[in-house]
Amino acid sequence: MRIFVTGSTGFVGSAVVRELLDHGHSVLGLVRSDASAQKLAKTGATVFRGDLEDLESLKSGAASCDAVIHTGFNHDFSKFAENCEKDRLAIEAMGSILVGSNRPFIVTSGIALLRAERPVVETDTVGEDTPRKASDEAVAKIAAQGVNASLMRLPPSVHGAGDHGFIPILINLAREKGFAACIDDGENHWAAVHRLDAAKAYRLAIEQGALNRVYHAVGEGAIAFADIAHTISEGLGVPLKSLTMEQAKDYFTWFTHFAAIDCRASSAMTQESLGWKPDEVGLITDMKNAGYFDISA
Repeated sequence: MRIFVTGSTGFVGSAVVRELLDHGHSVLGLVRSDASAQKLAKTGATVFRGDLEDLESLKSGAASCDAVIHTGFNHDFSKFAENCEKDRLAIEAMGSILVGSNRPFIVTSGIALLRAERPVVETDTVGEDTPRKASDEAVAKIAAQGVNASLMRLPPSVHGAGDHGFIPILINLAREKGFAACIDDGENHWAAVHRLDAAKAYRLAIEQGALNRVYHAVGEGAIAFADIAHTISEGLGVPLKSLTMEQAKDYFTWFTHFAAIDCRASSAMTQESLGWKPDEVGLITDMKNAGYFDISA
């Protein structure tokens, strides 16, 4: 298939592009800058110049392909609500081109949006208290209009060499403050997946038609935050401290919400429906061996 990929040079998107190319598909990758264009061209994918806010470019890219994978998102958290609404518009724009075609469209969303007293599953829905629900709502809207749209939910940590997401944020905080930290006993949980395992899930979903499902790309369903903090403490050679919520707000600042996430997750339905089996190393092992504590990283 010829597949349009947004976020094609991002941490997740670049792994998806490589996975698709390695399995015989061709990729049309959305890029904004010259540097990203050069990076993408080296993979063998076709460069498509555009922007997530240029809705006409998104429509054009989607119109010329057999399937769409949307991994692009502006992660400037100072404008989080605004960026979520922009994502809604991007999804609806691409979806408008795919109505009635049965071409699969996979949109990236987040596991951490869900809340339950048990591991969250693919059939759980997002609450009303998060701006990120805009993406899920957009997928539901275009699916109702006849688009073969699905969600690929990713956990708080998508890890691997080159990670610039939540784990590096925690490491940089510990380096800056002089100690690693968790809230209370750190028994809140994050789910995680290796970026290469996540890429396989996207490919399998596309190849199998992504039949209006919700997928969970989860390799590990419940990692105690205390274990993450302990690994950071050891990796940097700094103390580990337990903080109250009030102390945590001073330490984590804008990241406090994410540090407090307690979301266990299951991918059993996804594994069964796709025949997907995550087999890359787990988060803690990856943190110890994938260069997370290199200053250059």
